[in-house]
Amino acid sequence: MASGTISSEKIDLLAYGPSKPIVDNGFSDQFVLHSSETAGDLDRLSPAVAAKIRGMAITYSSARGDAATLARFPKLEIVSTFGVGYDHIDANYAREHDIIVTNTPDVLTEEVADLAMGLLIATLREFIKADRYVRSGLWSAQSFPLSVGSLRDRKVGMVGMGRIGQAIARRLDASQVPVVYHTRNPAPDLSYRHYPDLIEMAKAVDTLVVIVPGGPSTAKMINAEVMKTLGPRGVIINVARGTVIDEQALIAALKSGTILAAGLDVFEKEPNVPDELKAMQNVVLLPHIGSASVVTRNAMDQLVVDNLKAWFAGKPPLTPVAETPVKSR
Repeated sequence: MASGTISSEKIDLLAYGPSKPIVDNGFSDQFVLHSSETAGDLDRLSPAVAAKIRGMAITYSSARGDAATLARFPKLEIVSTFGVGYDHIDANYAREHDIIVTNTPDVLTEEVADLAMGLLIATLREFIKADRYVRSGLWSAQSFPLSVGSLRDRKVGMVGMGRIGQAIARRLDASQVPVVYHTRNPAPDLSYRHYPDLIEMAKAVDTLVVIVPGGPSTAKMINAEVMKTLGPRGVIINVARGTVIDEQALIAALKSGTILAAGLDVFEKEPNVPDELKAMQNVVLLPHIGSASVVTRNAMDQLVVDNLKAWFAGKPPLTPVAETPVKSR
């Protein structure tokens, strides 16, 4: 339910999205925290309260910060969102209306990199299938078949090489797996070979690990042509956004043997996963759990709070996004 008390003296904030204890209890008496867990709650927020909101905490990406939502709050100064991705927020609208947007990078980098590495190994070595084999009792009758995939004869192409991409690459280095990467521009101070063209990289590797932002600029960038180029030994790991992969092309490629396997933590229309993917034995499916440990999610929630507190203390926010930089305060 929408809630909160109007105050002309204190700083009015809105927590939009699922209730989070760290956010709910993170502010001093200087603030008045209103809450709207759903879009319906947001619709019931009174115009008098909406007119006073100066800061917004978006507690999960299911809460959309589109232009229409942001326009409800004429005094809005800052949106602090949970998650490193912020494609659920209209950052261009925010910039045009002098609204700062912050996200929660860094604190989840190592957790997501751990997940990506685990998903890659589980996909190649068929851990999920092997677990089911033991549980079914088949092991008592015959040995589990050798896995076709292995990390030992792989070359990985990173699609994206930001903080998380570099953390994944470090893990691959430790596993003695060759790494190259594709981005629009080379990342500074990296020794890995850079491919400005994704197709050219797909020709040179047999594994893609996808870790780029979502949004129109990356929509369906892993398409049928990329998959065909990757080839029948090809493996795709997606820990980015479901929209980055052409999901129907991926299903077709997995069915036909155009590529070998895939490990997916994200999907185009979460939480709805195509039945065709669920039925496949050469796919590992996870419920978008890249950062989903208690310790990391708590750190992300705290950063949502800390960005707002810094701003209203007259300091720069800790982690503004590129579209809404803070020049000075």
